[in-house]
Amino acid sequence: MTLKLILPAVLLCLLTACAGSPATSTQYLLPADNSASPAAEGEPTRVLVVRPLQMADFLNEEGIVLQLDDITLNQASSNRWAEQPAMMLQRGLRQRLANRLPDTEVLDANTRAAGDMQLLVEVNSFQGTHNGEAVAAGQWQLRDASGEFIRQQNFQAVTRLENDGYPALVRALGRSWDQVATEIAASISGSR
Repeated sequence: MTLKLILPAVLLCLLTACAGSPATSTQYLLPADNSASPAAEGEPTRVLVVRPLQMADFLNEEGIVLQLDDITLNQASSNRWAEQPAMMLQRGLRQRLANRLPDTEVLDANTRAAGDMQLLVEVNSFQGTHNGEAVAAGQWQLRDASGEFIRQQNFQAVTRLENDGYPALVRALGRSWDQVATEIAASISGSR
C-alpha cells in the first residue's frame, strides 16, 4: 500500500521539477559588416534599390537551421533569430552593398525612391551543416529602373566554423553573407 502512495508522489515531484525549470532561449542577430567602405568621391552617381528578399519558407522562421545530413534539417527551438531572417538579411545586404559600392546610393524598396537599378535576391540556403560549415546560397537578379533584365547569377558562399556552437555558426553565417555581398557588388560594378 505504501508503494502505491510513493509512486504518484515521485511522479508529481518529477513533473513539477520539469515544469519549474523554464527552457532558456537565446536570440541572435547577424553580425554587422566589418569591411571598411572605400571613400566616396562626391555624390553617388547611381541608385540601387534592394527589393524585399525572398527566402525559402523553412529558413524564414525564428529557429536557426542546422542541416544534420544530406536530407535532414533541424530548426533550433532554443537558438533563435531575434527578427525575421528575410528582413535581417535584406538590411544586412543593404549595409554591406553600401560599404562596397561607394558611388552608389543603396536604398530599401520601402523608401519609394526611383532607382537606376533594382536588386532581387532569393535565398535557398542559410544554415549550418553537419560538417561544420555555414552556407548561404541562392540567386540574385539585377534589373534596370524600368524592370528590364540586366544580369542574373547563382551564389553559394561557404564558411568554416571556427568553434562549435550557435554563436560560432551565426558569426560564420555573417561571413558567408559578406562573401555574397562582395560577389554582388563586384558584378554590379562591372555592369556599368
